[in-house]
Amino acid sequence: MSATRPASAGPRDVPAELAGRTVVVLAGGRSGEREVSLRSGRAVADALAGAVGEGGLAALREVDLGEDGRWNIDGDGRDPAALDPAAALVALPADAVYFLALHGGDGEDGGVQGFLECAGRAHTGSGVGASALAMDKAATRALLAAAGVPVAPGRLVQAWQWRDDADAVLADLAALSSTGWFVKPNHGGSSVHTFRVERADDLRGAVEEVLATGDGALVEARVDGIEATCGVIGSRDDARTLPPVEILPRDGAFFDYAQKYDDDGAEEVCPPRTLGREVCDALARHAAAAHRVLGCEGYSRTDFIVPPGGAPVALELNTLPGLTARSLTPQAAAATGLGFPGLCLEILRLAVTADRSRRR
Repeated sequence: MSATRPASAGPRDVPAELAGRTVVVLAGGRSGEREVSLRSGRAVADALAGAVGEGGLAALREVDLGEDGRWNIDGDGRDPAALDPAAALVALPADAVYFLALHGGDGEDGGVQGFLECAGRAHTGSGVGASALAMDKAATRALLAAAGVPVAPGRLVQAWQWRDDADAVLADLAALSSTGWFVKPNHGGSSVHTFRVERADDLRGAVEEVLATGDGALVEARVDGIEATCGVIGSRDDARTLPPVEILPRDGAFFDYAQKYDDDGAEEVCPPRTLGREVCDALARHAAAAHRVLGCEGYSRTDFIVPPGGAPVALELNTLPGLTARSLTPQAAAATGLGFPGLCLEILRLAVTADRSRRR
């Protein structure tokens, strides 16, 4: 995949804040997005490989967070020599900056962030609070709506509610929409276990399948329109938006896991092909508001649906967007002239700045 990337950054490209520091790329994890995370980690490591040297990074290390929770340094997550996280931190330089290429689950929900912050380690992306909030789709919806960012009608269904009176819950869900629904886990990403439901009779099976994952089921009214996303780079107080990306799933599909990551998946267009200036401005405004109201740091990406002739409707916010060859944030950054290596270095620079602020 690295062949699809621009050339790796060199030592002269490294910001002063990073000079002489080791970067640890942490990928893998135990979520359903493990394979995507490993691809993101590999792409980041490729982009930063040439930045090691005099005047640049001191070293670049790769860590596979295995499915058993142990960390394998510069190796495969199945290696029996993997270390528990505390021992791995001891084995790595104390001033290392951790580039989190983790997606979903305990890699993006604040757990790893809290562990690193308690140990006094700098890491990319948002802190504990914003990470936990963004992973909770229902909580995110409430915050966005309060900030004036439109969201689709929806309801969170918990397992106990379903056990108490599934028929009453189904009646409430059916009333949310007359054109269809999306049923998804309240936590997680990459559209894993997400179902597009067109008939009310099929809601029961979709909700039960999501609840079987151990998570709450978020049910939202289906909003027809063009899928789009907008990235943000910077701190909550000083952030800039990237150009929106228009997403065109193939064969009438929605932007599910296959459309996101398969080679013949959705077409992604940046700058947008059919969305006008007014809509693009609204996407940028809402993405910036989402980044700010959740308290995000470093970078984020908010996903939307744009109904014909209507205002963008927010779907969710990602605090650690994908960084694979097919990922949306690097494509948007490239449209501004910021290549992938430069994007990775900027994310690292912001991590150092956020770490210094936390220590005050």
